[in-house]
Amino acid sequence: MATSNEIPPVADVTSEDRLWVLLCFLFTPLFPIITLLVEEKKNRPFIKYHTIPTLILGIAEIIFISVLGWIPVIGIFAGLVWIINLIYGLKANGGVLTDIPVITEYARKQNWS
Repeated sequence: MATSNEIPPVADVTSEDRLWVLLCFLFTPLFPIITLLVEEKKNRPFIKYHTIPTLILGIAEIIFISVLGWIPVIGIFAGLVWIINLIYGLKANGGVLTDIPVITEYARKQNWS
């Protein structure tokens, strides 16, 4: 059953596609950039759907962690935002087109994904 931020599984998603998307979530923003440079991967529909949103998510998280890192007590927990990547990555690894709230919609409106 899909929630409001998920689209049901896609039929032609290979295990390699799911792995690439999981890596994009876990090693963002580096792996999404690598994915954009690999011609055969960036044009796969499942990978293409997730690449730009994971890149935006990674950049936003770096900024967020950098700002919170300066606050003594809160800065200790700033690194926990990476748990978000793990949760979304595992959903996507199940073959589900996973929307990241606000970010996926923004990327679609810009025609980036």
